[in-house]
Amino acid sequence: MQDLKSLRRGWESFEREETQLLREMTAQESLRQWAMLQSAFELQLRATQALFADERRQALAELQARLRRFAEWQQQHGATLSLDPGVAAAVE
Repeated sequence: MQDLKSLRRGWESFEREETQLLREMTAQESLRQWAMLQSAFELQLRATQALFADERRQALAELQARLRRFAEWQQQHGATLSLDPGVAAAVE
């Protein structure tokens, strides 16, 4: 029983650290990470396309809505975010 408690404490610590690292990730890093995952799981995604099509469409619709809200926020606040770090370096 003690081993299970230790495992849970370790897992909770891992989740806290993971959450912190994800929060520190820039938009560019996040998109890069997504592209790497997409590439790594492309074959599995294609193989399960029919099984999970509805969930994926819902997830895509949610992502599009979130991106639309983010674009609206950018317009309201006059802020822009380049997804290419080379563009920011060239401007400076």
